[in-house]
Amino acid sequence: MIDAARRARRSFGPAVGISLVSLVLAACGGGGGGGSGNGFFPIVPNNPPADGGGPPDNPPPPAVTPVVACADLAGKSLPALMISLPTGGATVVSATAVAAGDAGNQLGDYCRVRGTIQPVDPASQLINFAVNLPEKWNQKTIHFGGGGFDGVLIDGTEVIRFGPAGKPAPLALGYATYGDDSGHQSSSITDGRFAANDEQLANYGGQSLKKTRDVAQALVFARYAMKPKHAYFLGTSTGGRDALSYIQRWPLDYDGVIANEPALNYTGTRLSNVAVGRALYNNGGAGWMNVAKTLLVQKAAMQACDKLDGAADNIVSNVESCRLLNAQILASLRCSGGADTGNTCLSDAQLATVRTIESPLDFTTYALANGVKRAGGYNILEGALVAGPYTTRDLGTRPVPANPATSADANMYVTGDQWVKYFVTRIAGFDSLTFDPLDPGSYAARVTEVSNLTDATNPNLALFFANGGRLIMLHGLADEVISPNSTIDYYKQLIATVGQAAVDQSVRFYTVPGMGHGTGSFIPNWDSLAALEGWVEGGLAPATGVAVDAVAGTYGRTRPLCQFPSWPKYRGAGSLDAAVNYSCVTEVGDPLACPNLPASVTTYKGGDSFGEELRVQIDPATMAYTVTVDASLQRAVGTVRNGSLVAQGSCSYTSGESGAVFSFAPGGVLLGGVNAPSGGGFAPLVAFQNTFENTASPAVFNPVANIFNTVGVQQGTAGAAAYAGAVRLRNAGTFQYCRSAAGSAGSFMVYDANCTETEKGYITYNTTRGAFDLRTTSPTGGAATTGGTLSGSMVIGLVNGAAVPLHLVRDSAATAGLRIFGLQQGLAAGAADGSYAMASAKGESREATVAGSDFNLGGAAASLSYDTPVPGVVQSDAGRPGNFIFNSGVLGFVSTTGTNAALELGVRH
Repeated sequence: MIDAARRARRSFGPAVGISLVSLVLAACGGGGGGGSGNGFFPIVPNNPPADGGGPPDNPPPPAVTPVVACADLAGKSLPALMISLPTGGATVVSATAVAAGDAGNQLGDYCRVRGTIQPVDPASQLINFAVNLPEKWNQKTIHFGGGGFDGVLIDGTEVIRFGPAGKPAPLALGYATYGDDSGHQSSSITDGRFAANDEQLANYGGQSLKKTRDVAQALVFARYAMKPKHAYFLGTSTGGRDALSYIQRWPLDYDGVIANEPALNYTGTRLSNVAVGRALYNNGGAGWMNVAKTLLVQKAAMQACDKLDGAADNIVSNVESCRLLNAQILASLRCSGGADTGNTCLSDAQLATVRTIESPLDFTTYALANGVKRAGGYNILEGALVAGPYTTRDLGTRPVPANPATSADANMYVTGDQWVKYFVTRIAGFDSLTFDPLDPGSYAARVTEVSNLTDATNPNLALFFANGGRLIMLHGLADEVISPNSTIDYYKQLIATVGQAAVDQSVRFYTVPGMGHGTGSFIPNWDSLAALEGWVEGGLAPATGVAVDAVAGTYGRTRPLCQFPSWPKYRGAGSLDAAVNYSCVTEVGDPLACPNLPASVTTYKGGDSFGEELRVQIDPATMAYTVTVDASLQRAVGTVRNGSLVAQGSCSYTSGESGAVFSFAPGGVLLGGVNAPSGGGFAPLVAFQNTFENTASPAVFNPVANIFNTVGVQQGTAGAAAYAGAVRLRNAGTFQYCRSAAGSAGSFMVYDANCTETEKGYITYNTTRGAFDLRTTSPTGGAATTGGTLSGSMVIGLVNGAAVPLHLVRDSAATAGLRIFGLQQGLAAGAADGSYAMASAKGESREATVAGSDFNLGGAAASLSYDTPVPGVVQSDAGRPGNFIFNSGVLGFVSTTGTNAALELGVRH
């Protein structure tokens, strides 16, 4: 066989006989190590490894060493008739041996081959190709796809796109690799001028891939005297389109394909680009949005949808539920009257632009290749980022574009403009803003013709699957360049064409929330090549993988890699950064629906940070609320506040109480606010649907008696001050507070009946108000249940049967406050994990997350120490200094610095 290979090597030249060249090209037949590709004589490789197709835990076959020296390939050529598609033949321009020890080389010993494939049309540019042939070959090849408008040589030395950090490039692992420049040369991947030539356009549409593959496989066979056992294709964006286009046209050449964020509906993408440009720039640029306005849209979408997956993590995972909020988000952004009044809102024309970006294009007057009549919209209202730190692309810097469009114009429009000029009209000065994507007029037939050349939307992959082919697709749901919705449309059409069973057997389609076009708030790293190898070579089908975030600020957090249509939902406990705490689910529901709302008109009992005892009535049918003051030293009993609640998602609602947000938590807990009795703003309130009522005689408090930690706020003439301590509520209804001598900054302590800084008293039930009157007695002596001074009240909430006491302090009109209790017993990390709606004594509504030892309150991140300084208390470090207690989904945080609110109350969503 070696002698035959040497003859084959010599035949890789202009003077060879056809039969010998055919021997070389027998390797070009198909996947699985060959097949019977068009026009080639079949040949069986010599000495194939007996166990090369075994399970992945079998040892790999031994590496194959070359039978031909690298330098001997230089100057060789391949005649045109040995390449499947029309060409002028191929020539090896250089073949250079690269040593593992060469400066800067991390790819091992290999032969770097560079060459050209000559065109048929003398006006067409040639195809530059690159082939890399390792000295220790693993008997596998990888074809790498291109990017953008191509024009740049894909040299095959790259690492796996979105692969695990530190994994060597496939060439370094022993793969023979190859790629090309798609048959034209340019310094920019957004330069579309090449498409004015028919052969160059056909090459870009996919023909250069087949030509390069034929030449590369011939070179592999010439050097190693055997065909590859397995052949793979890896591509991203245009390269993802390349991968799909290849197996749709030549289904027997590859065993496995990875198509990341594929531009498969290529023509639909470009038509969408033009539609966005027209929305931005027509009518004098009335619809154009600067970066500030674009960020405003993105912020509104993130605020509305981030928590729909259960985690506040700057990732919108529940995309389809978020889509139901489009109208509400847009309404919240509208400038009063619809005219542009500045960067704090959007005009009607700018809202129309957002709708154009968001919405699919539906073609009613003509169809694209393979009967496609739709181009997916971009998820700008579901977490896609087209401006800001997570992307390098935006909507440009000016409301009037250049002709041709430049980098100063919207990134989407630049490529659409090039496409209209060179792919369709072939008029370099054509004004693309006059081109109507929904009705191209006399250009409709040309659009369809171009679509047939460039698109990868044929859903009939039956031959690829029948030959054992396996396909992995991945697309970010926040992709701002190639719509994931077009990929979803293709996947659904694939199922409709070949059947669910065939797709389940041969396809894995992963959608990644937060991932843009190689950008975004979550960029997944995972070993897709290992997954494909295990599937093709060992029969181990990929399941739910784990993706590691590669974004610098959140590097290392993980999420499950969910198969469409499922998405990762936080389970409600554990670190937000660990994939194990998420489940892949398919549920889609009304994001404004709240399972914690009462079924009928319901009254909640509680109080606010000024010590006022309150009743809150909620009508779930109309979302009307009424807050009634039952006891207060600041305003008259019976004072009523009422209004309507407006859903914001995650069981949170805006109100008419000076910015207070009402949040309904499991177990019948309500967090909200009421206009403060003085000073403006709102006073946070917490109230309970179910409370402990003690009307028995004698009164018995056994069900709620215990030793607690407490946090709260004291409102006085000197302002608000944090309160913390220990308290015991006894069976007889007596209570005793204990605080350390350090004062309010360090007043937590283990309860001690002999403590010196103490308050004592007792509570008795008031059936009229549905709360306990609280009387203080002498701090010295034994517990008393008579006499004393009325100094407030107590509401004991019952949350799923657990007691959550709330002490409403009313010592005087100038000294009032609130204290909430949590058990003084060990609190394990993870027990309080979740997302919280928070309301502060400063009149602020914001969010908090607790995830193990990580804490974030209103954007300030800190680390937590549990049972510090006493059991049941959690200490937050300098990132947000303070302490919190937790009781049945209710959180009370007190700050240790005067720059923050003294008390913040929270309920877990």
